[in-house]
Amino acid sequence: MSPRLATVLLWAALPLRVYMGMVFIAASLYKIYEPFQFALSVATYQMVPLEVINLFALALPWVELVVGVTMVLGLWTRESSLLIIGMMVMFMAALLYALSRDLQMSCGCFASQDAADEIGWHTIARDSLWLLASLFVCFFDTGRLGLDRFLSPRTTMGDNP
Repeated sequence: MSPRLATVLLWAALPLRVYMGMVFIAASLYKIYEPFQFALSVATYQMVPLEVINLFALALPWVELVVGVTMVLGLWTRESSLLIIGMMVMFMAALLYALSRDLQMSCGCFASQDAADEIGWHTIARDSLWLLASLFVCFFDTGRLGLDRFLSPRTTMGDNP
């Protein structure tokens, strides 16, 4: 890949990285503030054993928050984008499972069941775009435009991406 193309892709990845970080921060805040409501959302999917729903509902939002913050800062960018990719695949699998069972529910991503829109193919489309954005960041954000540049000599501002 030419250095010019690599630089263009790096700069294109920057707003996607910040955007995806903000999406995950926003998604985490409701869940951290309302863990009981989020646990109910998780239970509605009927995929997680009842014994672990509370632990899942307490842990996942904090993972989302940390990954969102590290994405915005450009810290551990590749690792954070890989975590987001994994979470997006998991979320999309849960949505597809719920849609295949005709469950009438919200996704539980940003608001309680009562306040959010019902899941549908539009939710899958939205999450697919977010997955593509995260893949783009994973492949093309070298860390030069974030805190990663201070962690490794190979990602200094003077180096080619």
